[in-house]
Amino acid sequence: MAEWPINDTVSKVFPLYSRANVGEIFPDPISPLNASAGFQHNLEPGWRDAFVDCKVWDHDLYDATVEKNILPAFGSYLYINMSLMRLFGVRIPGMSPEAVDLQYFGDMPGIPSYESEKRDFDENPEFEARAGAWLVEEVIGATDLSEYDADRQDVERIRADRPDMTTLTDQQLRERITSFDYILRPLFKRHIEASLKSGVGLGAVAQIAAAVGRPELALTLVGGIGDVDSTGPSKRMWTLSRSAQAPAVAALFDAGSTDLYSRLSASTDAAVVAFRHDLDVFLSDWDFRGPAEWEIRAQTWGVKPALALATIDRMRQVGDGEAPDGKGVTRSQEREAAAAAIRELLAEDPETSAQFEATLNAAALWLRGRERGRTTAAMVIHEIRLPARELGRRGVAAGALDSVEQSFMLFADELDDYLTDPAAFTDIVREREKSYLELFDVKPPFVVSEEVPALENWERRSSGAGAALTAGDSIVGVSGCTGIARGRARVLTTADDPSALEPGEILIAPITDPSWTPLFVAASAVVVDVGAPFSHAAIVSREIGIPCIVSATDATKKIPDGALVEVDGTTGTVTVIEAAN
Repeated sequence: MAEWPINDTVSKVFPLYSRANVGEIFPDPISPLNASAGFQHNLEPGWRDAFVDCKVWDHDLYDATVEKNILPAFGSYLYINMSLMRLFGVRIPGMSPEAVDLQYFGDMPGIPSYESEKRDFDENPEFEARAGAWLVEEVIGATDLSEYDADRQDVERIRADRPDMTTLTDQQLRERITSFDYILRPLFKRHIEASLKSGVGLGAVAQIAAAVGRPELALTLVGGIGDVDSTGPSKRMWTLSRSAQAPAVAALFDAGSTDLYSRLSASTDAAVVAFRHDLDVFLSDWDFRGPAEWEIRAQTWGVKPALALATIDRMRQVGDGEAPDGKGVTRSQEREAAAAAIRELLAEDPETSAQFEATLNAAALWLRGRERGRTTAAMVIHEIRLPARELGRRGVAAGALDSVEQSFMLFADELDDYLTDPAAFTDIVREREKSYLELFDVKPPFVVSEEVPALENWERRSSGAGAALTAGDSIVGVSGCTGIARGRARVLTTADDPSALEPGEILIAPITDPSWTPLFVAASAVVVDVGAPFSHAAIVSREIGIPCIVSATDATKKIPDGALVEVDGTTGTVTVIEAAN
């Protein structure tokens, strides 16, 4: 039986870890089954492969004394090894550990400097030369996402061939849960490669913009690029929200969220039937999307349609002028204007002009690739979720489990014994689930350096809100998307209940994953506690076309819910105009 809560060993060679970036897609503690059969189990080896394929080092660099070099869990919360990310920055020509820090940490305080952990072997001319060739050939020189498109086709076939879980035997369900390693490891490898490549592209574009005296154009140059998978649900939900304005459909929404999907299904009105058909097609296509979707225990839109319907309800109250496609066109035009300005400044420098065009194209390509790989992997994670839920349903029916979700409290190496004697695990999963749910109240340290603080000393989310800003006060973060917006602040700590967000309000969130994206359509701006220009909230805001500020430390605690605030996405400043009503 694996240790619970999960506490992986800290590397003495690569001792710096952070919740940066991984906190977006894993805001909550990882479940035992997901750690041992799903996300962490496959992302760790995939990430190792990605670094090696980027030519920055070979497999022998990794610390053999620890099991998880790149993606350990402390207190069952996942962390990224930032020592290795910084080393990547050292060995990629034109990058630096400081540039990596900016992309991942943003402007977070209290980050140990790279110099404090620098190793004798970090600088390596041989690997720097290999990485330089990789940079030219595979990052700047890339012209398409053919591998990512092929991956998507493979996964779509898996989804199309999905059996009815209720027809499988217990053993077949158990085998299916652990049957996707063969595709998840390479999928995660390519996703991480695209993430690393997009980081290189973003950094290169920012360097050129700064060199010509126009650093403020850096983010504009990577906005409105189009064909970003994470915005797909927003556009589909927008279309559904327009259909939901039909009187018969709107009447069902207006009657409340309770049993809304059932009431939509029961109606024979032509408009409602058409809406329900389109909704079901949407839910089939995006059944894997939802809050914390890479956690297989999480309930996604396919498992719980009410989550998607609540967001559509928010959208149907937004005016037609807020359509995401229209905002995307505006951002695309701004991007072209910014590119034209840079081109004019470089007109007398053909060599740098060529570098600019190449890096601009690469940045857009790999931002698309990052979201493409991320979405494709999430589709496969859902294929693990479904048999595990069915196994849980049967456990409940047999009296061995109290809820479907308790199936996720099993580790992969316990599945066979569980099938032999489910009742023997009843008390085990009850106790494990109790401690798992208690972990939701702890706030994992944003940075871990050399030693993990004892879990009992971690801050509690329920400990209090802290000092709130008053009228005239400001909080400063890092620009994720330019622009200015003014509206009422709506502090949401989870995307589970989007009904609290009114159209035009400023979304204040701790961190966002793809399931938050549709809320961006209703919001006039987004502010998040942590993140960087490379993070999900920033990428999607640049596509949706709303101001975004990331790395606004403790914004969810300091900005009063309901206060009138102004967000300046260019300067990274949020100012309280007046207190809450």
